[in-house]
Amino acid sequence: MKAFFEGIQYLFVNILFAPLDFLRRLELITWFGANTINWIFMIICSAAIVYWIKQLRIFDDAGTENQDTTAHSFLK
Repeated sequence: MKAFFEGIQYLFVNILFAPLDFLRRLELITWFGANTINWIFMIICSAAIVYWIKQLRIFDDAGTENQDTTAHSFLK
């Protein structure tokens, strides 16, 4: 049973956390390099929010949005 838990420890510490260890070492060299992935995620999220707001505006301008308070059965 001890070998099983040591195997789980090896998996997480040496394999699955390797990218995080790389980013930790990279931060000592260059802060911008270590935070590049954060900037990429922020750009993706910003693009998704802009797309979502544009789609909401299209449906609002077309008048197809059902804004009746009884649109769901649980609101009756």
